[in-house]
Amino acid sequence: QVQLVESGGGLVQAGGSLRLSCAASGRTFSNNAVGWFRQAPGKEREFVAGINWSGLSTEYADSVKGRFTISRDNAKNTVYLQMNSLKLEDTAVYYCATRPYYNIRVGKNEYDYWGQGTQVTVSL
Repeated sequence: QVQLVESGGGLVQAGGSLRLSCAASGRTFSNNAVGWFRQAPGKEREFVAGINWSGLSTEYADSVKGRFTISRDNAKNTVYLQMNSLKLEDTAVYYCATRPYYNIRVGKNEYDYWGQGTQVTVSL
């Protein structure tokens, strides 16, 4: 079993940046794809970005392409989400999740372990 803990969320002005971290414990997730999802109030949880086991393949939602970058450091058992040029509509709780396969999927049901989430609030 793996435990995921997100950190790095907070309040930021529009146009600013944040870097989220997702640290795994319990067992390594270096052989697993990891995804970042977000959920705004009253909305469904949606895929934001994913990275395969090696870090050589990434995928992004259209809404964040060119602004967000996902990366991983398997030696540290950590995945990151660098968020630049933040917009009001990026406000949400951000979750990381892992799936028991090497490759990325965008559906939340493809992921079996989830963190508790970290709040990102973008203000004017």
